[in-house]
Amino acid sequence: MKNFNVGEHYVLGADFGSDSVRVVILDARDGNVVGSHVSYYQRWKKGLYCNKQINQFRQHPLDYIESLTEAVNNAVKEADKNFNNVSEKIRGICIDTTGSTPCLCDKNGMPLAMSEKFKDDPDAMFILWKDHTSVKEADEINRVSHSNDVDYTQYLGGVYSTEWFWAKTLHVIRNNKDVKEAVYTVMEHCDWITAVLCGNTNPNTIKRSRCAAGHKCMWHKSWGGYPPRSFFDKFDSKLGDIRESLGIETYSTETIEGYLTKEWADKLGLNEGILVCVGAYDAHIGAVGGLVDVGVLVKSIGTSTCDVTIGNLPNGEEKLVKGICGQVDSSVVEGYIGYEAGQSAYGDYYSWFRSLLMWPYKNILKTSEEETEMFEKKILPLLEEEASKIKTTEDSPFAVDWINGRRTPFANQNLKASIFGMSLGVDAPIFMKMLLESTAYGARAIIECFEDGGIEIKKVMAIGGVARKSVLGMQILADVTNREIYVTKGDQAPAIGAAVFAAKAYGLYDSVFEAQNALSAGIDRVHKPIEENVKVYEILYKKYKELANFSEKLINNN
Repeated sequence: MKNFNVGEHYVLGADFGSDSVRVVILDARDGNVVGSHVSYYQRWKKGLYCNKQINQFRQHPLDYIESLTEAVNNAVKEADKNFNNVSEKIRGICIDTTGSTPCLCDKNGMPLAMSEKFKDDPDAMFILWKDHTSVKEADEINRVSHSNDVDYTQYLGGVYSTEWFWAKTLHVIRNNKDVKEAVYTVMEHCDWITAVLCGNTNPNTIKRSRCAAGHKCMWHKSWGGYPPRSFFDKFDSKLGDIRESLGIETYSTETIEGYLTKEWADKLGLNEGILVCVGAYDAHIGAVGGLVDVGVLVKSIGTSTCDVTIGNLPNGEEKLVKGICGQVDSSVVEGYIGYEAGQSAYGDYYSWFRSLLMWPYKNILKTSEEETEMFEKKILPLLEEEASKIKTTEDSPFAVDWINGRRTPFANQNLKASIFGMSLGVDAPIFMKMLLESTAYGARAIIECFEDGGIEIKKVMAIGGVARKSVLGMQILADVTNREIYVTKGDQAPAIGAAVFAAKAYGLYDSVFEAQNALSAGIDRVHKPIEENVKVYEILYKKYKELANFSEKLINNN
């Protein structure tokens, strides 16, 4: 570690989530947060360009630019107000985003939605991770891959998801002729926004993220990068053209993408020339903020989950872990294999239930927006409080958590949630506890998937909004998995993880782990399994697996 003092160097992390961007400015010596701000995407907030009925979720690039500008300026103002001249001492910037969140772009690397012709076309915007409009295309990619001489899904757990880069791209070019004619390349959100800050969005020269390319775009060094053009031409020659625009090399987040331009320095209230790291996905960078290590699984629990761990590079042939969302060299920490899994819905399952309960309130009482919002905020905390008083038995109702499809084990977005054991005695708190248990069963299935593939999980860390807010949910998770669950402090793990990479890239620390230990927020609380609950959940988990198998067969046969 470089010898420096508190107040001498600062780093900035920006975390683009599904609804907003969070910016934090940290003292690079002790991790003290000196400034932070959250800015919400205004078009997204209004529900523009989305259609829930067909699982279409799109975001306009201007939402990202405007929110980042607002968040950085406010975080800088807060830091400068409370501390001495912080904005002059910011040494590095790192950004994480959701993913796979790609956008079809022109030859200059600009999203098509930034042009007058496509400014209101959802297909010309960023396709959010949870957009499931490309189920058909994902199925086709899987069929062709599995029958190919080389199965290009083998390092992706054996299944290509509708949530990922190529399926989304193929869906758009097949269904929007104008966009198909205009597109030159496709960029992930994490690649584009960092390139913008550095003033170079040229598709031929930007540094694309190893994290994004490896986990969502089929990039792997064993076949020389992305699959060959001939593979993509089987679907559409335009897909082959796009593949050619991506180049060959990809880069870890410890790499410097470039330096902040004068234009963006002026917009953000920062100095020109600050280093900007290669971007990556929120869960992977969040895992670093959440103290990931070999054998440590970090669950980023929010609307959905992304579960990340790392492993040592093998001496010989790399062992394939079936059913997960990918294993990629240096996707999390350089020199280690990053392993990813996840659940397509966690907090979204609870939000869906809240929406059901809110329907009569919104449509009959017709209260003001402020009153409705206040009432809505009270529902889940009240339900959880009452649910905590309920004793679960082996005869309690239970549910499968696939309300937004299944990400892991073995991605299948065609699957649906199912419930068993309902009776007239089931009230809202019982139903709420059933949903909390359901998501915990899905979490256990992921841990078993990892360990079945030879990846030992010694410790489970929980980060994200649901982990922080839902005490009962995390206790149920501990009981269902029969493992201690460590919940980190605060809700800024991805932004802190980004700051860790910025500090490492500037040379303040010798390794990511050294920077991680210095800057992470630490542990807030530990949930230990309760023996009598563990015994009950062991029985219910077996029932969960039986219902899950039955549901999957029923849906697949339709």
